[in-house]
Amino acid sequence: MRYPLRGYGYGQAVFPPYPPLPLSSEFTRAFVATACLSAFQGEPRATSPAQLRRVLRQALQGGTAFAAGSRAATAVHQGDYSSALVATVVGAGGVLLIEQLLRDTTRLDKEKRHGQEE
Repeated sequence: MRYPLRGYGYGQAVFPPYPPLPLSSEFTRAFVATACLSAFQGEPRATSPAQLRRVLRQALQGGTAFAAGSRAATAVHQGDYSSALVATVVGAGGVLLIEQLLRDTTRLDKEKRHGQEE
């Protein structure tokens, strides 16, 4: 619970700002939220290994993107633009790395055979 600080301003209570969440908390919250969304959109239940891999890939990407975006927003709010840029680049790189490592191989095989996505 936040308690007001007395003595600042003209008799008005001032609330201290919330400290930023640890990076692990931000990632975990976004990971769980994205996994829930990904698991129940499109297919009624993710049962095949390909569907579970898609859910995992999207959850990891969602957690990474949210954690990086949150850090970048905090850095911009504090006026630290170089840290915001670094957080953005690291987040984008993390999402790209996850995509490369966990991409759907059956989709890639179809693209190679036909020259385009079906």
